Amino acid sequence: MAVTVTLLPELTNALQHSSDPLDALVLLADRFPGKAVFSTSFGIEDQVISHLIFTHNLPIRVFTLDTGRNFQETYNTWSRTVQRYKKPIETYAPQADALERLLAEKGPNSFYDSVDNRKECCFIRKVEPLNRALQGQELWVTGIRAEQSANRQDMTSLEWDAAHQLIKFHPLFDWSFQQVRDYVKTHNIPYNPLHDKGFVSIGCAPCTRAIREGEDFRAGRWWWEDTSKKECGLHIGMRTEG
Repeated sequence: MAVTVTLLPELTNALQHSSDPLDALVLLADRFPGKAVFSTSFGIEDQVISHLIFTHNLPIRVFTLDTGRNFQETYNTWSRTVQRYKKPIETYAPQADALERLLAEKGPNSFYDSVDNRKECCFIRKVEPLNRALQGQELWVTGIRAEQSANRQDMTSLEWDAAHQLIKFHPLFDWSFQQVRDYVKTHNIPYNPLHDKGFVSIGCAPCTRAIREGEDFRAGRWWWEDTSKKECGLHIGMRTEG
């Protein structure tokens, strides 16, 4: 039977008994055997979650979206993660025909020209591959934290993703950026060195820059766009119903 939004109250109640991310991941992995996945982009939050999954051999599949435009530092972090934990990280890439058509018709930098063009690029490189990765799954674990964006302040750590028809869990939702950095340091977890250079949220290289002191966490993403709600489409449609 497919997972439904009616499970949310039961799961929310179960998670209230523990604020520890590992305990929550163990509980949810047991609740969704063979149907739990974690998406990593090798940001510092994701590295914490990968560490928990890999070191405790949790039955949660880990996957990443290789957009083809990542920073070399991100690819280096990916390699170091595989070397450290000796665990597989499944990879989903853009459909070749769609990407080739985009490049042929609009060139490699069309995302700078308009929001629609940028969203088209995001869809081809990220959203469509994500849809394939989540097909048939019931639990999607992410590295989202509340303070990363004003748009995320009214979210909760456990949500119903209507777009993908599954439960979505953010184990570090209430953690601060400093908590994440402290955990990484304590456990000697490999992380992207761009985080030490003012990069808080790290996406594709052409679309990400470091932020200045006092700027919003999302200011470094698609900075040329005049909008306060800058998302790529991966986390759309996840509001809790009922």
